[in-house]
Amino acid sequence: MDKLQKYVKLIVNVGVNVQLGQKLLINCPVDLAYFGRLAMQEAYDAGAADVLILWNDEISGRIHYLSAPDEAFGKEVEWIKARVKHLVDEGYCLLNVYATDPEILKGVDPVRIQKQQKVGQMMSKPLSDQVTASAIQWNLASVPTPSWARKVFPNAANDEEAIGLMWDAIYAACRVDDNSDPVENWTKHVNYLQEKANKLMELNFKSLHFTNSLGTDLVTELPEGHIWMACGEKAKTGNNYIANIPTEEVFTAPHREGVNGIVYSTKPLVYMGDVIDEFWVKFEKGKVVDYGAKKNPHLLKSLLELHKNADYLGEVALVPYNSPISQSGILWYNTLYDENASCHLAFGRGYSYTLGGTDGKTEDEMEAMGLNQSLTHEDFMVGSKCLSIVGTTNDGKEVSVFVNGDWAI
Repeated sequence: MDKLQKYVKLIVNVGVNVQLGQKLLINCPVDLAYFGRLAMQEAYDAGAADVLILWNDEISGRIHYLSAPDEAFGKEVEWIKARVKHLVDEGYCLLNVYATDPEILKGVDPVRIQKQQKVGQMMSKPLSDQVTASAIQWNLASVPTPSWARKVFPNAANDEEAIGLMWDAIYAACRVDDNSDPVENWTKHVNYLQEKANKLMELNFKSLHFTNSLGTDLVTELPEGHIWMACGEKAKTGNNYIANIPTEEVFTAPHREGVNGIVYSTKPLVYMGDVIDEFWVKFEKGKVVDYGAKKNPHLLKSLLELHKNADYLGEVALVPYNSPISQSGILWYNTLYDENASCHLAFGRGYSYTLGGTDGKTEDEMEAMGLNQSLTHEDFMVGSKCLSIVGTTNDGKEVSVFVNGDWAI
């Protein structure tokens, strides 16, 4: 079996973990039709009852943004809402193939992008609610495209060489090689991350204090009943799944009103088809009160204003500097990969399964428990080789969690 076949099997059978009789939705770029078809076949081989592929095309999307009249943006579309409802009602699992040119929308009017993203997230909320509550099995994976590969490997002689280099890097990051079973590799990896999550649960920290030489000095309080999650998750279907492949993180939710201090980004953030870079954010009582960026500060402003509570945090994730993705030295311009090379935080919505006692609770009730509620969830990277994280327990004891960017527990 070649590495591509191994990768597809890993994504479908371990990532999503499609079971006999289940239905699967695949969101896939049209340029990667071959991969969507391979995933479809693998899902049917696993016993799927139905596989639906929704194709997307970022080039036609750019044409639309540049050429459509103003009234084409920001309107809800009834057939899209009906489709989302159908997918939720039928209990479809979800595979998102995330591979995009990080600067595809450079030069596009950000107001148009903001309008379209806002209404799109509103229309897809019933499905995103299923994801954030771990009600369904889902996975996010990436596949090389020429534009993305050339951005990551600008010195490649041509598209073919860049894509080859990208595939090699993806296989390495996803623990797919010629000489071992990636399922066994991932079983060991999941167990390792779960050990870290278990240790953090035992310590039951009240807060975490992040500092580094860039100027980060941030305290994130953790809500009572917070749960540290590793990559092996269980959906309400009763089936295990791995939401991100690759993943190196252990994560939970901060208390939405308990974040104070300043944090500096350590990697670019791809957002709205462009790149925000070298930015910082200041928090008081959980809310962003000041911020700045050397590159595209207007996009950072748009992110923070896109939806209610987008200027609060919903996730804190710990990733060691010595992770394989970090040590590759590659700047991926892809959040799935870059976030797994670095500790990160997320603006916006918290995952309800990272806080105990949320089953059956309304969004207002979960917010009162300390879990941020928003239509957006946007990760940004804050880890570095010099990052220190000190946890404070409920009895006031201080414990080093990270020293020089790596695990100390």
